[in-house]
Amino acid sequence: MLAVLCPGQGSQKPGFLTPWLDLTGAESRLRWWSALAGVDLVHLGTAADADEIRDTARTQPLLVAAALLAAEHLPMYDVALTAGHSVGELGAAALAGVLPAETAITLAGVRGREMAAACALEPTSMAAVLGGDPDEVVAAITGHGLYPANRNGSGQIVAAGAVAGLEKLAAEPPTRARVIRLQVAGAFHTPYMAPAEAALATVAAGIIPTDPTRILLSNLDGAAVNHGREILQRLVRQVTAPVRWDLCMTTLADLGVTGVIELPPAGTLAGLVKRELKGAGAPEIVTLNTPDDLPAARDLIARHGMPPSHEPAIAFRVVVAPSAGTFVPTEQLAEGDTVRAGQIIGHVATRQGPAEVTAHDSGVLTEWLAHHDDPVAPGQPLARIGGHA
Repeated sequence: MLAVLCPGQGSQKPGFLTPWLDLTGAESRLRWWSALAGVDLVHLGTAADADEIRDTARTQPLLVAAALLAAEHLPMYDVALTAGHSVGELGAAALAGVLPAETAITLAGVRGREMAAACALEPTSMAAVLGGDPDEVVAAITGHGLYPANRNGSGQIVAAGAVAGLEKLAAEPPTRARVIRLQVAGAFHTPYMAPAEAALATVAAGIIPTDPTRILLSNLDGAAVNHGREILQRLVRQVTAPVRWDLCMTTLADLGVTGVIELPPAGTLAGLVKRELKGAGAPEIVTLNTPDDLPAARDLIARHGMPPSHEPAIAFRVVVAPSAGTFVPTEQLAEGDTVRAGQIIGHVATRQGPAEVTAHDSGVLTEWLAHHDDPVAPGQPLARIGGHA
C-alpha cells in the first residue's frame, strides 16, 4: 500500500516552487489559485524571502497549492491513502476526492488569514520539546498553562500558549528534554485559535463535500474517516485541536503501508516517518521536491500502488472504533467473508455498555486490523472492507 503525504507549516523554503513553473500550465494554474486564495502564489513560491513566506496568511495557501500542483503530475489513481499535517490536511482531503482543489485552496486562504488575525490578539508562540518521557513532557506543558499542540512522534511534542509560560517551560525543562523556541507568530492548534475556527466554520458551512475515494487519515486521532461531512467538520475543528501526527503514523504502520511519497516542500514528514517506522517493515520513502524527483515517485507508485488492471479497481474502506474500550468481533465472521452495508461486524465493550461497529459499505472483509479483546481508542481502525470501485 502506498501513502501520499502533504506537509504543513514550517516546511516551506524560499524559491521551492521555481522549478515547477517550467512545467506546462503550472504558472497558469497558480495564477488561478492565487485569485481564490487572495495571495500571489507565484511570487511567494519563487521570489519571496523566508520572512515573507513565514506569514501564516501566505504560507498556508502556498503549501496546499504546492502539494496539489505536484500531485497533478502523479498517477494518483494508484494511491491508496493520503494524509496531511495541519494545513496539509486540506491538500490531502482534495487528493482523497472530498473537496475540489479550488475549494481546498480557498479554505486554506481563509484559514491562513483568520489564524494570522487570531495570532495578533495576544502574544503567544510555540516551542518544541525534544526527548523526555512523553507523559512527563505533557504534564510539564500543561503545568505551565500551555497546550501540547503537536505530537509528532519520535520524542517531539510542541508546546503552545502564552509567551510567559513558554519562557518558564524553557527555564524548567522536563527531565532529559530540551526546549527550543519556534519562530512562529502564535499558538496554533490551541483554544487561542477559537476566533479562526469560528470564521472557518462559517465558510465551510456552505461547502458540500463528498465521501473520500481513498483512505484519508485525520490529524485529530489518526483515524481513517469515511464520510465527507465528518472530514469537513474535523478540518474546521483541527484549527484549535492538537495535531496527533504520532497517531497518523501508527495507522500507517497498522495498515501495512510499504511506500510513502511526501509532496513538496518535502522532507519534514518523511523524516518523522523514517524515525518512527523502523525495522523490516519500514516503508520506502520518496521526497518529491522538484520535477526531477517525479520519475522516482512514479516508480514507487508502480511498485507499491495498486497494480494496473482492466478489472474494476478495488477500493478499500476502513471501519473505525466508535469509542474507547475493548474490541469484540462478531463470531463466525472471518477475513474473506462478504459483508453488507449496515451489517454489525463487532462491538466495542465500554463501561456504558457495548457500542456496535457497523460496515458503512458492502464488500469483502479483507483484513481485521484489531482482534478479540484488543484495547482500542476512538477512531482506531478495526477492519478493512474491499469492494469494486
